[in-house]
Amino acid sequence: MFKVFKVRPKVWVLIAACTGLGMGLLHYFHWDDRFVFLWQEHNTSAQQQAESIWLPGYRAVIQAKPLPGLEKFETSGLSWSPLSNTLFTVTGRVPKLVELSLEGEVLRIVELRGFSDPEGVEVLSDGRIAIIDERRGQLTAFYLPLDAQFIDSDTLPSISLGANAGGNKGFEGVAWDARNQRILLAKERSPFGLFSLPFPDAEDGVETPVPVLQELRSEQVFMRDLSSLAIDQRTGHLLVLSDESRMLLELDEDGNPVSFISLAMGFNGLTRSIKQAEGVAMDGQGTIYIVSEPNLFYVFKKAAQKP
Repeated sequence: MFKVFKVRPKVWVLIAACTGLGMGLLHYFHWDDRFVFLWQEHNTSAQQQAESIWLPGYRAVIQAKPLPGLEKFETSGLSWSPLSNTLFTVTGRVPKLVELSLEGEVLRIVELRGFSDPEGVEVLSDGRIAIIDERRGQLTAFYLPLDAQFIDSDTLPSISLGANAGGNKGFEGVAWDARNQRILLAKERSPFGLFSLPFPDAEDGVETPVPVLQELRSEQVFMRDLSSLAIDQRTGHLLVLSDESRMLLELDEDGNPVSFISLAMGFNGLTRSIKQAEGVAMDGQGTIYIVSEPNLFYVFKKAAQKP
């Protein structure tokens, strides 16, 4: 005879609460979306992979390299310049513009006067550098002289990103879409979102109080926040970096997810998790660069690429 055990009501309540908590955490961290997307990635054809960035094929070749001289700063944002074949990042606590080699060596540091909290940086096709000041909710673009010791935002035209763009949850990511001659912007959170902004030529750079921002599709972006953006000029696909989700996601030109990689230890050659990933860039060869707070540098290459 089998003995029947009666489960007390309190136990059922505890089981239901644990199940609800587990489902809530699954949804909050978007693990359910990741499992579905992993299945979709598994069924992606070789041709589709070849026509995309295809992040699962990347491996870390430089990891957690300290950026010399920036120990007391907080790096945020990253961009590759095709004109100089170097990288640019900004620091928020003490506003600086920093030029880096592709190996993570500091080439020069330029003081950013008049900036409150620079969080995003992008090099445009004409060589101008665009910086997002998250706290002030504005974007400023300028040419950087080779001998510049400082840049003063008070002497430069700027574009307001709207009355609700400031604070610590405002626009943080920026990328230049050369194909469509527009700037793409990422609002960090509460709620996060992707936007496009037609950008004036240098000679037309008059101050625009409230430009017309066009919201882009982001309902399929299974992330908790948006930290940085980069565009692959070869495919037109967008890289979206998330600090809180520890993830890098590839979107096609219609905003559909194509591939992703986790920035956690054990994935894509990482020996340690990338904490506070704040900037991503891609060069003309498809190499991916990431900076994290306070001052760490990473490089990812496709398996076929040589380090």
